[in-house]
Amino acid sequence: MTRSRFVLALVPALAIALAPGLADARAGDSSSMGSRGAMTFSAPPRTNTAPMGAAPMQRTMTAPSPGVGAPAPAHAGAQPAMAPRSSFASGLMGGLIGAGIGGMLFGHGFMGGGMGMMGFLGLLLQFALVALLVRWLWGMFMNRQPATAQGPMLREAMPGSQPMGGMGGGAPAGPPPIQIGPQDYQQFEQLLKGIQAAWSNQDLNGLRAMATPEMLSYFNEQLSQHASRGVRNTVANVQLQSGDLAQAWAEGATEYATVAMRFSMTDVTMDQTGRIVDGSPTEHVVATELWTFIRARGGRWILSAIQQAR
Repeated sequence: MTRSRFVLALVPALAIALAPGLADARAGDSSSMGSRGAMTFSAPPRTNTAPMGAAPMQRTMTAPSPGVGAPAPAHAGAQPAMAPRSSFASGLMGGLIGAGIGGMLFGHGFMGGGMGMMGFLGLLLQFALVALLVRWLWGMFMNRQPATAQGPMLREAMPGSQPMGGMGGGAPAGPPPIQIGPQDYQQFEQLLKGIQAAWSNQDLNGLRAMATPEMLSYFNEQLSQHASRGVRNTVANVQLQSGDLAQAWAEGATEYATVAMRFSMTDVTMDQTGRIVDGSPTEHVVATELWTFIRARGGRWILSAIQQAR
């Protein structure tokens, strides 16, 4: 096989390996999205399960209202919304690796031989990519802030599913708090497992019964993207390991509850032939997310938002 044919054959494999959205492709695609009513642009309090807090919303249909404005940090670790870190890192490292592989395949070494116009352009491209990497690392360093020592420390997760309870997350500054009981926690755990099951089965009707129209639109879009890529994600064996109530409040006749949950699962993505392109059917992975649930007073809870823990 000639070098040019080898490069053409290598491109699809690299595209699948570096494409964002395949790893951790559970319901929500490991992003932060949805609405939390008047608290959408305020970070939930930290809890034992999520001691570093939650990432800001990347997508929401809630417009900032007067008095809310731009997202205001609710604690020392809060940062303004930014593009997902994984997509940028994947693309940048993919470019560096691709440039290096190209240099080796065409006989110029990993950093290029500098021979001819193509070698010169390749060298310039590598310098540009290194400059972008340094700039990104500098921005990460400048934005990083030390975690405060206040609040509860992260506890070791006990094996198996545990009931969730309030862990001193505190009430939001504004809307009145509400009481959350054992039956509510059971519903939250059932929704966690039910939504992952409906997601795996690509069951939009099932998701519609457990999520707001906004969240349903995000799930539908993500499933469509998976179908366009020719892949399907399956999440199974979901087990809640620990969970804490971060916030619970009322806005008129509507009630909200934000819960930090750490759960394990098998997360597998396969192509149309059944070949595994990401994950393992036997290896359990652990995720920590903050889910916000909403209900009409006296009604049943449904999912309103998902945020990734920092």
